[in-house]
Amino acid sequence: MDGSSALSGESVEPAKAGSGDAATAYRPGYELVAEQILQLIADLRLRPGDRMPTENELAARLGTSRTVVREAVKILSAIGRVRAQKGRGLYVADDEGMLGTARWGGFFMPTDLDHVYMLFEFRRIQEMEASRLAATRATPAELRAIEAAVETCRHGHLSGQVTVFEQGDDEFHVGIATASHNPLLVIAVREARRLQRQSSVIGLNGTIGGHAEGAVEEHAAIYRAIRDGEPEAAAQAAALHIDNTLQDYRREIQRRVFG
Repeated sequence: MDGSSALSGESVEPAKAGSGDAATAYRPGYELVAEQILQLIADLRLRPGDRMPTENELAARLGTSRTVVREAVKILSAIGRVRAQKGRGLYVADDEGMLGTARWGGFFMPTDLDHVYMLFEFRRIQEMEASRLAATRATPAELRAIEAAVETCRHGHLSGQVTVFEQGDDEFHVGIATASHNPLLVIAVREARRLQRQSSVIGLNGTIGGHAEGAVEEHAAIYRAIRDGEPEAAAQAAALHIDNTLQDYRREIQRRVFG
């Protein structure tokens, strides 16, 4: 893994008290500037499609360097709040996700560690209920799809093909949500995974420690409980999977922040 992760922003400041995790005492400078850019968009009453100040103008307004502004713009582009058009400048975009500013009531920044932990908490609730419902509602075809996703993850891990593993991982979790026969759960699971991918790509260069081998076996345990029609066993296996993934995330953040 690249030790020069984006977590080592140009400047940091203490995060809000009360999180209880040492790593949350640090916030990258580009994350703070991203929030300031969003506030500026609101202050200027800019709407989707409106042109924004240039990177140089933003740096001057916010009292920071163009390098930090550029990193902040990358984040805002990745999460659908800003659109950069080559040769034309920056424009306000509209995040269509359910946790965007307009819908969530506050900006969800997937590089803010407090938000990342909230996201895992949210996912734990989702995945437990989706697995519980799938154990009572899954059709034979849906069970086959979930089992196939488990094997895709296993193949991706054993062959070292990260993209194959990630494909199987997506198919597994969305497959369980689909088997819950609750379309709102499907939407929520897709959205939470989208945000988690963003936090991984932006904050950890696309890598979350070494949990792949454990994840494969945890997937298999969830599948077996669903297949056997055991709702509570499926829910507990899903909770364990999310908890272990979060612990791996925490370890990787600590390693990158504290060396």
